[in-house]
Amino acid sequence: MDPEIRLKRLRFRAWHRGTREADLMIGGFFDAHSAQWDASELDWFEALLEEQDVDIMGWAIGSIACPPEWGGPMMERMRALTYVPVAR
Repeated sequence: MDPEIRLKRLRFRAWHRGTREADLMIGGFFDAHSAQWDASELDWFEALLEEQDVDIMGWAIGSIACPPEWGGPMMERMRALTYVPVAR
């Protein structure tokens, strides 16, 4: 698949999760970091999108234990949450 088309599809899927909270967390993470991802990181994110939003969000905020297959540098970046806009 063309890399540009793949990125567009991933961005769409990241921003159309079903709830605004999931959109902001997962879509925001994609927007903030995807430009620097290599092929394996894109594969990781694409596979992550198959998981339930409540699980992804729980792993990212630490309210539920993260399975070993999702742990690592990518999840650590997701846990930073600096990419989620907060209204003040």
